Amino acid sequence: MAQRRRCRHGPAAPISRSSRRNSVIVPRARAAAVAAGLTAAALALTACGSSSGSTTAAGSDGGKKSAATAVSAADFGGMTALIAAAKKEGTLNAIALPPDWANYGALIKAFETKYGIKVADENPDGASQDEINAITSRKGQKRAPDVVDLGNSFALNAASQGILAPYKVATWDDIPAGQKDATGLRYDDYGGYVSIGCDAKRVKQCPTTFADLLKPQYRGQVALNGDPTKSGSAFGGVYAASLANGGSLDDIKPGLDFFHKLKQNGNFNPVESTPATVEKGETPISIDWDYLNAGYSKEFAAKGLDWKVAVPSDGQYAQFYSQAINKYAPHPAAARLWEEFLYSTEGQNLWLQGFSRPVELPAMTQKGTVDKAAAAALPAVTGSPTFPTTAQVDAAQKAVLAGWAKAIG
Repeated sequence: MAQRRRCRHGPAAPISRSSRRNSVIVPRARAAAVAAGLTAAALALTACGSSSGSTTAAGSDGGKKSAATAVSAADFGGMTALIAAAKKEGTLNAIALPPDWANYGALIKAFETKYGIKVADENPDGASQDEINAITSRKGQKRAPDVVDLGNSFALNAASQGILAPYKVATWDDIPAGQKDATGLRYDDYGGYVSIGCDAKRVKQCPTTFADLLKPQYRGQVALNGDPTKSGSAFGGVYAASLANGGSLDDIKPGLDFFHKLKQNGNFNPVESTPATVEKGETPISIDWDYLNAGYSKEFAAKGLDWKVAVPSDGQYAQFYSQAINKYAPHPAAARLWEEFLYSTEGQNLWLQGFSRPVELPAMTQKGTVDKAAAAALPAVTGSPTFPTTAQVDAAQKAVLAGWAKAIG
């Protein structure tokens, strides 16, 4: 199991995908109704190579259209033309996609098998900022990333830098309006809730709320998946702790105070949780995205690990990641075909099978195309989650950057 440290994503400083994964910290204001999970309420979760953009096809107007400027498959002449152009390119440059993160290993394999296109996944443990840096530093190079999967705040930042290409997948209308850029520069892909994972064989009674985590029986056992100044999932953990302790989306300080108490009473474990630390028992209690904790339950069951997952009722906090195409992608047709695959029923259900909540879950549920067994396996949640605006996340990030070291120092 890859140990993704991706800043998947959080504060303005480079964040690791959780530092193995990290998560989704993005101010993304997005509206998402997630049927088995994110409620049907609007999600306001504020939220490159030498361009083979020379790949062309007959456009809808009968002329030649460059893949690098096509804003939809139809704009390039249709899916048949796009598939042919992508196969001709033969490669897709991806970055920071751990195979065990939200089922990316299965997604990559399925794409390669379906189209015969090799996916070159560089730096699978990288962070969102690493992805952006790769786009800006490798412009005009064949090894630049074609596509990126970014924490929300990073996606918004990348869009503002003018380094992303607008593109709308065939299922564009199935993505809630609040979870995509109107011009197609970035669009949510999958998300999840902050959860508490627990090794039931090492912990007599697993905690299910943030209040539980302060109990003396959990001394030295409570870890985060990364540093909240760099990791989206860890940042989400602080935000969730704030909501559980009288804070709000406007005030994350109670979350910092909570971790200060956790450190003072000896319960905070400074080891950043990863699949390896979970398997070895070094982080018996881990605050992380529910799809990652649920993945541990499935993956390590055969090894005798009884890993329990609970979405804390006293601090529910959810976020999504975003997809985008590099404006200077060396394989522009393959990049667009990858997005079409991810947002197809097959791609969305593969994310769902990895315990993450795909952005099109509400639409698929309504259409009857959702993998019902996978949806039923999602960690249970109660009530309706709330999401911060961009301004609220920016303020929260500044507070965490300024106060985290002091809180656990």
